[in-house]
Amino acid sequence: MAAPMRNVDEIRDRVILGEFGVRNVHSTDFPGNYPGYDDTWDLRKFKKNFRLDVFHMDENTLEFDMVGIDAAVANAFRRILLAEVPTMAIEKVFIYNNTSIIQDEILAHRLGLIPIKADPRLFEYRNAGDEEGTEIDTIQLQLKIKCTRNPRASKDSSDPKELYKNHMVYSKDITWLRPGQELDIVMHCVKGIGKDHAKFSPVATASYRLLPEITLLQTIEGEKAERLKRCFSPGVIELENIDGRTRTSIKNNCSLSRSTCSA
Repeated sequence: MAAPMRNVDEIRDRVILGEFGVRNVHSTDFPGNYPGYDDTWDLRKFKKNFRLDVFHMDENTLEFDMVGIDAAVANAFRRILLAEVPTMAIEKVFIYNNTSIIQDEILAHRLGLIPIKADPRLFEYRNAGDEEGTEIDTIQLQLKIKCTRNPRASKDSSDPKELYKNHMVYSKDITWLRPGQELDIVMHCVKGIGKDHAKFSPVATASYRLLPEITLLQTIEGEKAERLKRCFSPGVIELENIDGRTRTSIKNNCSLSRSTCSA
């Protein structure tokens, strides 16, 4: 339930989520958008007002709040992360032996999409037209593996993990094999960015969402308060007992709260 904007200051830094749509989504970082306000982009003012709060980070995911920027700038950061941050990826695949059921082209494509855990700051970009890599611009990896039958497997077993050695493999071995299938491959990893090829993108998904500010227009009590609490994620609406009556209060603003609730 969003309150109507009361003054220009609130409108300038808020997107309004109404019952039938979202308003005030245009950018404001240019002069003349609002009379009496100079919203010209200023780097010093941006540094002063901008704040980044990291609230979740693990090996695969990073979630953070960016406070004090326009939605268009937040989207620019997202696009830079997808397309401009350099990483290392497999660029050339030299297949010397492949007796598996996977064609060379498909195998090379799969190899190219494997994320490489290497610091791109330690490497230079390879010059266009260079056939041979050097230690400053190329990581050379080798994949040489063969699937064989397990002589110790029980005769009545049907589990491939027991029947074969090197049957199911992971990033170090790339694919599944059967007895007699063999791979002998050399791969060259080079530095690149996502706008040249998706394999160089450092993230699988980069997205942003607006942080809402929830305002109750009136006091909600009794059974209506219970219904309002159920409209939001846990922890957003808190129920208080005042003079024997249950009332609602805003405890936290949730970035997933996109529904308006009528009480």
